[in-house]
Amino acid sequence: MNKEKDWGLRLVTEERERATLSPYASRSAETRGRKREEEPCDMRTAYQRDRDRILHCKAFRRLMHKTQVFIRPEGDHYRTRLTHTLEVSQIARTISRALRLNEDLTEAIALGHDLGHTPFGHAGERVLDEKMPCGFSHARQGIRVVEVLEKKGQGLNLTWEVLDGMANHSIRKMPSTMEGQVVRLADKMAYIHHDTDDAIRGQIIREEELPKDCCDILGHNVKERLNRMIRDVISMSMDQPEIRMTPEVQDAMMRLRQFMFDRVYIGSLAKREEAKAERLVGELVDWFRDHPDDLSQESLSRLKLGDSLDTIICDYVSGMSDNYAVRCFQKFYVPKAWDVY
Repeated sequence: MNKEKDWGLRLVTEERERATLSPYASRSAETRGRKREEEPCDMRTAYQRDRDRILHCKAFRRLMHKTQVFIRPEGDHYRTRLTHTLEVSQIARTISRALRLNEDLTEAIALGHDLGHTPFGHAGERVLDEKMPCGFSHARQGIRVVEVLEKKGQGLNLTWEVLDGMANHSIRKMPSTMEGQVVRLADKMAYIHHDTDDAIRGQIIREEELPKDCCDILGHNVKERLNRMIRDVISMSMDQPEIRMTPEVQDAMMRLRQFMFDRVYIGSLAKREEAKAERLVGELVDWFRDHPDDLSQESLSRLKLGDSLDTIICDYVSGMSDNYAVRCFQKFYVPKAWDVY
């Protein structure tokens, strides 16, 4: 394909966005841009390039072996941080398509929203928040991953809109774009949906134990509940300048979320290994503070760029998969067998 045709592909997509997307959608040709200017791609829009960069980065692949709720589960069908991310992307794209928003921007934000997560899920995040002088937030760390750490310090140079959506996907913040707002809500819908499914599969709770008043509104199985939430968001947000739900459905969703905190996320059998995980992450931080030469050479090179040792340790430990964190702990803290030969 020659360059003239390549340029045509991007221009056709941008023109299609101008003609068909909602007035409230983000158009890729109108992005606020990147911190470092780049030549536009011949074939892909700015948001398509961001999606591809996230999909192919190392931090995204490591999500495969990071905890969602169940720490190192025995079964093959429990969610990981990667499958959670893919489910958020699917839900968010369904909503964005129905509302005529920019699906490429939505997908890029969804795929990138959890790149800063630690090993062992929120257990690891709590430890780093306690041990680091400036605290720790997986959303803030995700921005550092894509701006500083990926590509050996070059970063991915993502657009402003993707960074905004990643940084503000938590329940207490609001993204600037409609697409970011979709991902913010899809994240909550996804984990309430799939964590309930996993908890029932793991026999932590039974379907009959879920709050009846919530299920009467949302549905009496996982499929019904997810469909109800998605339909409600679409119907309430159609041709509106913000993403929202009906008060009835939003209240039922949040009460179901609170039930999951009370029965699954805190103190259940699913979380019985969390104390061990927290100690493991904490011991790794302490080890690297006492033995910085055991950090990777790529990490240590950041000392010359002015990063503090604590920042480098935080980057290194938070980037670990569950499996790698366990291997490091065994290497540093578990005695090796002695052999006279």
